[in-house]
Amino acid sequence: MSINRRQFLRRAGMLTALGFGGAVAFTGFRKKEVAEAAEYSLKQKAVLATRWAMVVDMSKFKTEDDFNRVTEACHRLHNVPDFKNTKDEIKWIWKDDYHHSFAGGHNQYLDEHIVHSPFMVLCNHCENPPCVKACPTQATFKRRDGIVAMDFHRCIGCRFCMAACPFGARSFNFKDPRPFINEVSPEYPTRTAGVVEKCNFCYERLAKGEQPACVEKSNGGLIFGDLDNPNSEVRKIVSTKFTIRRKPELGTQPCVYYLVGGDDHA
Repeated sequence: MSINRRQFLRRAGMLTALGFGGAVAFTGFRKKEVAEAAEYSLKQKAVLATRWAMVVDMSKFKTEDDFNRVTEACHRLHNVPDFKNTKDEIKWIWKDDYHHSFAGGHNQYLDEHIVHSPFMVLCNHCENPPCVKACPTQATFKRRDGIVAMDFHRCIGCRFCMAACPFGARSFNFKDPRPFINEVSPEYPTRTAGVVEKCNFCYERLAKGEQPACVEKSNGGLIFGDLDNPNSEVRKIVSTKFTIRRKPELGTQPCVYYLVGGDDHA
C-alpha cells in the first residue's frame, strides 16, 4: 500500500532515531516490516496509560525551594522563556494562591492553613477540555491517553483556546521567545512569536519510559499515573483520601487532584 510524502518522512525520521537506517540499506527489509519493528521498539520503551492523572500532595510543598525546584525543571526542559516581567510571562507550571486556584469554590469554614497556602498549578488535562473544542485548526487536541497536547505548527495564534480555558493554563508568545531562553534544551523544540503553549505532561519523556520532569524533582510532592488502573498510586490516593480539584462545577473533569489534608483525611 502506497504512503504519502508526509507519512514517509515521519517513518523515515523514526527509523533514523531508532538506528534502523543502516538496516534498511543492508538487509533489504520491506518498509512496512521496518516500520512495524520501529513502532514495537517504541512501545516497549514507552510508559502507557489510558488516562494519565496527577496528584499534588501539598504537604510536600513547604518552602519556596520546593516550588522553584519543580518549576525550574519543567521550564528548563521545555525551553520556556524568561521575559523578566509578568506581562509577557510564559508559564507551564507555577505557584498561585488558594483564591486564584480555586475561585468560586470557597468554603468560609475551610481550614485557615489551606486558605492561606500557595498551590502548585498547571494544565489540568481535562477529560472534557473546552480548549480542544475552541481550537479552529486542531492545534490543540486530546490524545487517547487523556493528555491534552499541542501541535505548535498548527497554531495560528487566535487565542480561542486561552479564552476557553477556565484555569489560565495557557500562555501566548507576544514576541519571539528564543532570545529569552537561558540555555536551549535539545530535548524539546523552541517556539516562535504568535504561538500558544502549555504543560504537556511530558509526553516526550513518557515515550522514553520516563516520568515527567516535575514529578522527578518534586520529592514525592507530585504523583503521576494511570487513573484507570486500580493498582496505580494515583487511583489509590483519589479513591481513599480527601482530594479536591479546580472548578469541578464547570464539568471539565480535571485530571489533576490536590491532596490537601494528608493522612488526616485517609
